[in-house]
Amino acid sequence: MGVPETMRAVRIAEHGGPEVLRPAEVAVPVPRTGEVLVRVAAVALNNTDLWTREGAYGRPGDPEALSGWRGPIGFPRIQGADVAGRVAAVGAGVDADLVGLRVVVDPAVYDTEGPDANPVGLMGSERDGGYAEYVTAPAERVHDVTASPLTDDQLATLPTAYGTALGMIERGRLRKGETVLVSGASGGVGVALVQLARARGARVLAISSGSKIDAVREAGAHDVVDRAGDVAGQVRAAAPDGIDVGLDVVAGDLVGEGLPLLREGGRWVVAGALGGYDVTFDVRRLYLHNAQVIGSAMHTPTHFGLLMDLAREGSVRPLVAATFPLDRAAEAQEELARRRHVGKIVMHP
Repeated sequence: MGVPETMRAVRIAEHGGPEVLRPAEVAVPVPRTGEVLVRVAAVALNNTDLWTREGAYGRPGDPEALSGWRGPIGFPRIQGADVAGRVAAVGAGVDADLVGLRVVVDPAVYDTEGPDANPVGLMGSERDGGYAEYVTAPAERVHDVTASPLTDDQLATLPTAYGTALGMIERGRLRKGETVLVSGASGGVGVALVQLARARGARVLAISSGSKIDAVREAGAHDVVDRAGDVAGQVRAAAPDGIDVGLDVVAGDLVGEGLPLLREGGRWVVAGALGGYDVTFDVRRLYLHNAQVIGSAMHTPTHFGLLMDLAREGSVRPLVAATFPLDRAAEAQEELARRRHVGKIVMHP
């Protein structure tokens, strides 16, 4: 397939509101040695797009500092971590047979080459992403999903949301028959957690707002509690023997309220801070009950490989809440920030 010299993209040149998202005509990136060029079919939005644009991640020792996912951003930056598309070209040292394959890109930048490497960077923050017609990626980070029954839009929803969810489930050692509590269950990661935990054979309790409870239940939750009420009381009523694992993207006050809900040896896994990053809890709830609080940043290469197996099998069915053209990226991010939807928002270049 022919590759043009220029492409449409949306970039940010500084931290700020949606107005800093600006369309641009830029050169199509050239894949370097060991890389491929992917023509973007769909790119999904994530909270990390908002926080990277705003510079909301902070830095060690300075939580209020403007920062990307793992540090200062090199501007201008093309956002977008979640890409599904087709390989359009390959760089030196890459098998030319990859050209034409339908792929999903693992957006993580890892600290080592091993299967259990930790993510230390993210496409769309530490390197250019998929708010564009083309994007480059290391060849080992593109996964062939040509035979998947999922649509391009559904495939694009998987990398960050479902990758983060599967990383949480794996690090929390969730087992069949256990009871799990999912916070923020109507969001992209929340829906993924509900679906993946249900598929693992866990009993799923979810926390959501009243208007979204039915949709979360339809996504696979066995019980849903209303976040506007007494969350701890509702959870105790639904699971009087306690929960085995908390899968939490909210944090804030929920951590202190949730830890006493854990059974002996329970695990509370945190992968977000929608409710606030400044957390207070009674440490006795940990050491007296052999409980654990576990931080989980995205996924490992092994986790992502497991996710792609599920994608090829069609074992998960992501919910696409809305689609936008690329030139309406600011509007799409504003819709994401309103949090009125259930599932994921996707853009088309």
